[in-house]
Amino acid sequence: MKLAARILIAFFLILSLGFYYITHDTLTSIRGRYLEGVEESLVDGARIMAAIVSHDMETGTFAPDKLRGAFAHAYAREFASKIYHLNKTSVDMRVYITDNRGILLFDSLDKEPEGTDYSQWRDVSLTLEGKYGARSSREGVDPNAPTVLYVAAPILIEDQIKGVLTVGKPTTNINSFLLIAKSKIIKRSIIALTVALVAGLFLILFITRPIKRLTRYAEDIRNGKKAALPSLDQSEIGEMGRAFESMKEALEGRQYVETYVQTLTHEIKSPISAIQGAAELLEEEMPAPQRLRFIRNIQNESRRIRELVDRMLELAAIENMKGLKQVEPVAFHCLTDSVTERLLPLVTQKRIHLVQEINRDLTVTGDIFLLKQAISNLIQNALDFSSPGETIRIATDSTGSLAFFSVEDRGPGIPDYAQSRLFEKFFSLQRPGNAKKSTGLGLNFVKEIAELHRGDITIENRTGGGARATLTVPVA
Repeated sequence: MKLAARILIAFFLILSLGFYYITHDTLTSIRGRYLEGVEESLVDGARIMAAIVSHDMETGTFAPDKLRGAFAHAYAREFASKIYHLNKTSVDMRVYITDNRGILLFDSLDKEPEGTDYSQWRDVSLTLEGKYGARSSREGVDPNAPTVLYVAAPILIEDQIKGVLTVGKPTTNINSFLLIAKSKIIKRSIIALTVALVAGLFLILFITRPIKRLTRYAEDIRNGKKAALPSLDQSEIGEMGRAFESMKEALEGRQYVETYVQTLTHEIKSPISAIQGAAELLEEEMPAPQRLRFIRNIQNESRRIRELVDRMLELAAIENMKGLKQVEPVAFHCLTDSVTERLLPLVTQKRIHLVQEINRDLTVTGDIFLLKQAISNLIQNALDFSSPGETIRIATDSTGSLAFFSVEDRGPGIPDYAQSRLFEKFFSLQRPGNAKKSTGLGLNFVKEIAELHRGDITIENRTGGGARATLTVPVA
């Protein structure tokens, strides 16, 4: 499982548990908060009504029938009150009064006859004892009947408890408020969880993106590509990337030296042996023509060693470049004109017919010197593998954001065994007409230049004979 998926799953589980705990705790406690609010209002109502009844009893004007009529009129009156999402159309409050023994004196709903003993109800018994009296009871035996919340207040006459007034309120409307509130809480919790997950996803992508860049960077290095360290921040990931870069440079430097020492030793061994053998033979007496032949052999092998060292120095300089230092728009026809003009003596000497199909409006982006070196190597290769009197075609073209420079010859082409080794260091094919080989560094040199320009180089056999080399670089 990928790191991003693991982080996302862990993040989802942690968020889900957190939201579940908060939502569950809120939903389980919200009913209590609503009941507390209702009970607080009932306390005020019971105290005010108890004070009114106390005054009437003290003055002898308390009339249960008159009070019953007032409540009947209130219950029968129609009204419409919009309380948020609740449409209230009737009074559902119940009031009953008992004496100091708990005997019912008045019931606004006439649920029980006067004289009924209420002394066992908690609201009445606790209030008669001078304590806070309240209770909640389900009306009737129906399990689906709403619960009624009762709050009592003492009826005081000369600081003596002469009775109890209880106010009752069914929780039907409270349940409606609870359903609406719970629905909103659940919906908002789901929205909040979704938003948090989306934000977490973007955060995870932000965190893992530089890790993916580092992974591609490591894979490019493993595949032998000239990869540049990706842009990273100043976090621990950035430090890790810079550590990768330092490690890569150290390993490449060590491997570079080992490889070059081995290959240089191998390549120079043969000309040194030839020079040493010729020098030993020159110590002996021999005819002048034979002596001259051995002297020329020494000169040729010395020249080969010098050329090999020079090309290796050029290639080493290119390979150690992190990127192009001088990048500017370059007219492609100027490059080809300059290179063909320099090689004109060799073209004339071999009687090569040079055909140029150059787009003179084509402009590329890159280093003028390096691009000229790459084009020169490709044309020089075509000349080396072309017989006298043959034709070499040079062309430029473009497609979208890429420009193409191609060189076609009518030489012997590329053997099958050499197809996969063309860009290896020190690999070279014999030139037609002689047994000589080049240093085997030219095409590798061109490949390094192409990669520095974010381009490519391909070489393939042509139908009908010969080979085609194509250099691809970005247009300006």
